[in-house]
Amino acid sequence: MTWTLPNILTVLRLLAAPGVAVMFLYFTRPYADWAALALFIIASVTDWFDGYLARAWGQETKLGAMLDPIADKAMVVVALMVIVGYSSMSPWLVLPATVILFREVFVSGLREYLGDTAGTLKVTKLAKWKTTFQMVAIAVLFAQGVFEHYLGMSIFGMDHALVEAILTGTEEDLHGLRWKQTGMIWAGNGGLILLWIAAALTAITGWDYFRKALPHLKEER
Repeated sequence: MTWTLPNILTVLRLLAAPGVAVMFLYFTRPYADWAALALFIIASVTDWFDGYLARAWGQETKLGAMLDPIADKAMVVVALMVIVGYSSMSPWLVLPATVILFREVFVSGLREYLGDTAGTLKVTKLAKWKTTFQMVAIAVLFAQGVFEHYLGMSIFGMDHALVEAILTGTEEDLHGLRWKQTGMIWAGNGGLILLWIAAALTAITGWDYFRKALPHLKEER
């Protein structure tokens, strides 16, 4: 195995995947959301850097080619599990997350079954866009958790009528409730829209991989 800088970045991204979940074990919210968001963004950025550096420096290796898609899938799967686990289990969130998780497991199993033949299933540009949308959507949804909990901390102990008056603009907003609520709504809705787009791209690319694999799955006569 060759431990080049691109390979080290890929391994660190792979280790960051469980780290996202661990943040919620050792930190209270919203600090766990902040830590998970920062770790996820840093790991997502390395996804671009390790591939770019490997090509620019002529350091593309079998280890990197094997670990890179695993790290991507691990980051997405673990982050989605955390987001769904700490959410209200809304079907608008659970359904696209289920599509993404099912596709990643299905394609991984398909590649494992095909063995050496799996090399014919090249990563397409659409699949790269799929990964990009997944990571951006997850980052935005983590941000929604930050806004939500800062809003909750700000209104803790307040009279319900006072909170309503502040949010409707009839009372002075001394604690920034309105911008926190606005951030929560925009991040939540934006994250869901991006996740649905990612789920659609995920389903399309999953079907494309299956279609290309069909000739290799036919029984020999």
